[in-house]
Amino acid sequence: MTALADTPTTAPARTARGVALDKLFEALCFGAATLLLAALGGLVVSLVIGGWPAFAKFGLTFFVSAEWDPVQEIYGAAGAVVGTLVSAGLALLFALPLALGVAIFLVELCPPMLRRPIGTAVELLAGIPSIVYGMWGLFAFAPWFAKHIQLPIMMSAKPGTIWETITSGVPNGAGILTASIVLAIMILPFISATMRELLLTIPAQVRESAYGLGSTTFEVIRKVSLPYVRTGAIGAVMLGLGRALGETMAVTFIIGNAHGFPTSIFASGSTIASTIANEFAEATGKLHTASLIALGLVLFVITFTVLALARLLIGRQAHA
Repeated sequence: MTALADTPTTAPARTARGVALDKLFEALCFGAATLLLAALGGLVVSLVIGGWPAFAKFGLTFFVSAEWDPVQEIYGAAGAVVGTLVSAGLALLFALPLALGVAIFLVELCPPMLRRPIGTAVELLAGIPSIVYGMWGLFAFAPWFAKHIQLPIMMSAKPGTIWETITSGVPNGAGILTASIVLAIMILPFISATMRELLLTIPAQVRESAYGLGSTTFEVIRKVSLPYVRTGAIGAVMLGLGRALGETMAVTFIIGNAHGFPTSIFASGSTIASTIANEFAEATGKLHTASLIALGLVLFVITFTVLALARLLIGRQAHA
């Protein structure tokens, strides 16, 4: 009787405390989300204010001109923008097939005793600092690339052909293609690790059913595994692309840091991030500093647009 009498008095008190904690938790979550949005908005506003002198002086010319001359205070973002998009695009083109192959091998084909060591080694590549990749690219990869790849290709190009134009440049190993290869090595572990985790989420019964119907390994991967993780795979690709777009130090070491449009795959170039890293400390003029901040805003817009398109594509495929 005593226990029954105590029950109605203690239960409402616990419920009241639970409601209060639930409201507090909701308020904390709302505050965290609001703080994040406020920080993002403040970042955009600060970039707009800092880069406004450059936008006001050059207008649309800032986005279509590749001339960058601090002495005459003439600045154009087109060269850095093109270098950013080309290097990131080539890096993704090189890394995606390799990352997909690594992920499929680890999940479908790798012997069990080698699966964990190889997977751990691939993931460890993601922990190497970018400056180490840059130093390796500058002092080890670039000389090897110039001697064994660039020079033979340039010497085999016939004068006056389109192949000569595409492969022209200074044979020092530093350029758009070299930077793209280093970027591909950097983003490969991010994409492959994410792809592997996605493939591991496929229920074993799904693959076993396909094998039971007589499908080969290639058919299971092409018709079952990849369609099953298609939506998540787009997110993995965008993760790698976002890393490539914003990479700074490794690209700064190896891309050549030449303003202007790249004229060939071996030509030197620059990216938005490398331009800011190279010149921000030495930017003493107000217009120079404003132009670099404006480049930061352009990079923010490019990255935001890529991620927004990825989310839109994922949403469409999720409802398909």
